[in-house]
Amino acid sequence: AAGPERAGHGQGPAFPGSGGPPPTVREASFEVLRRLGVARIFGNPGSTEVPLLTDLPSDLDYVMGMHEGAVVAMATGYALARGTPAVVNLHTAPGLGNAVNGLANARDFRAPLVVIVGQQDRRQLHMHPFLTGRALERLAGEYPVWSHLPARPQDVPGALARAYHEAVAGCGPALVVVPMGDWQELCEPSPARAPELVLHPAAVAAQRLGPLVELIGRSASPAIVTGAGTDSPEGFAAVVQLADRLGCPVWHEPFCSRAGFPEDHPRFAGHLDWHRAAMRRTLAEHDLILVLGTKAFQLYILDDDGPPVMAGTRVAVLSAHAEDVHRSACELAVVGPVPELCTALARLLAPRPAGPPVKSVVRPPAPVPGDPGSPPLTAQVLELLAQRLPADAIVVEESPSCRAELLMRVPTRRPLGFFSNPNGGLGFGLGGATGLRMALPQRPVVAVIGDGSAIFGIQALWSAAKYGVGVLFIVMANGRYGVMDAQAQARDARPAWPRFPELEISAIARGLGCPALRLDTVAQLHAELGAALDGLRERREPLLVEIALAD
Repeated sequence: AAGPERAGHGQGPAFPGSGGPPPTVREASFEVLRRLGVARIFGNPGSTEVPLLTDLPSDLDYVMGMHEGAVVAMATGYALARGTPAVVNLHTAPGLGNAVNGLANARDFRAPLVVIVGQQDRRQLHMHPFLTGRALERLAGEYPVWSHLPARPQDVPGALARAYHEAVAGCGPALVVVPMGDWQELCEPSPARAPELVLHPAAVAAQRLGPLVELIGRSASPAIVTGAGTDSPEGFAAVVQLADRLGCPVWHEPFCSRAGFPEDHPRFAGHLDWHRAAMRRTLAEHDLILVLGTKAFQLYILDDDGPPVMAGTRVAVLSAHAEDVHRSACELAVVGPVPELCTALARLLAPRPAGPPVKSVVRPPAPVPGDPGSPPLTAQVLELLAQRLPADAIVVEESPSCRAELLMRVPTRRPLGFFSNPNGGLGFGLGGATGLRMALPQRPVVAVIGDGSAIFGIQALWSAAKYGVGVLFIVMANGRYGVMDAQAQARDARPAWPRFPELEISAIARGLGCPALRLDTVAQLHAELGAALDGLRERREPLLVEIALAD
């Protein structure tokens, strides 16, 4: 059975003023957060948040970001690492508007967030004063899993408790709009009006899996495709057990945002190409595809009208999220806890004779060392990472033009070892890596970021420096939007966008208080980046290394 949604049950002091005057809405709300195990609030402050954020209790930390995109990215990384909701505070319409891309990303990451959005004082909202937000509970559209404007100030603490549970149940951001005057209103002594503890018992009934067991039993050549839903210690172990039982290869889905299988395992076959024809060719020899922890299948540009798999190939989907199932073209689907489902299947399936060896992924050879004074190649940077990164390192990727080679050269060997933007919108990398390291200070964290991508979340560097977060940020500087240029070239078309060779991310980083280096030669790469990688685990401050790549 799954445990409680939070770790703070039964902790924290009684409500202020017990036996005396009732607490304020603010005091009651802080007590709700304490009981839910929340000790950190991420935000960028504005005037509508001053009543909430001044004179914070000593047991609540405030982590400031210099742009709401960076704020939500940090909170998303923090929530993904901890597995419990992170709390975000945003400033009325401007703050929420700036944060929408981050909220969209959090929704696609299935990262639970409690988002508190400031609003003008409700006593003058009818006059629409300066900084009034219009229908803030609807501004982010369908990206929040739940949005609410409490009817009364006294309903705010209960709304925050419900938002916590909605974020867990919906696996995404839950949003509460709080007018600034509400915080000082008096509140009833028992304000929660939501469950203090919510359990999600998870059990897999073997007899209900009969149709799936039969489908797999009829398959002569099954294969597995994994998604983010198996990125956990339990998920890794269960999928390994099932793959060994079936003797089958395992691929990651296209554009995987998290690794759902250890990439150093002999049954790992690589990352599926998003092109439909390539996907069909890759999976052609298999008559059954088991899709675990995601939908079938993650696609991109409509490159042809054919299906992702060959005619006659059956598809089954196992996911904890009904949304995955409802968006999948498959013969059979099971909604439930994927690790438990895989473990149950491995026990129920009959042993199979040893099949042909799995065509394991082949890593590219090491690049030629080259002239020490020449600009580094992408392959040289990534090969150095592959050689020096410890097995439990976390890699955050937001460098689209380098992604394919990074995936080939740098294997993910541990759960929570790889994160990438799940919806394609840039801005997660710098903040996400910062939040991950905050939540998992014992794990080394490296972010591989494009120079163009870095601009979308550059403000997170200030927060990483301010709070002493030891992330190594590697900026792959090619002075252009490489993926966009490649797509234009594929169309034999002239791009409307220019290159930007004058952009210097390391200079911006230093201006934000983040230590930074710029490397222009292969010799500098091995000396400076090599030393930074060697001290990665013990790092207590961020370092940005900008690498001017060979064209």
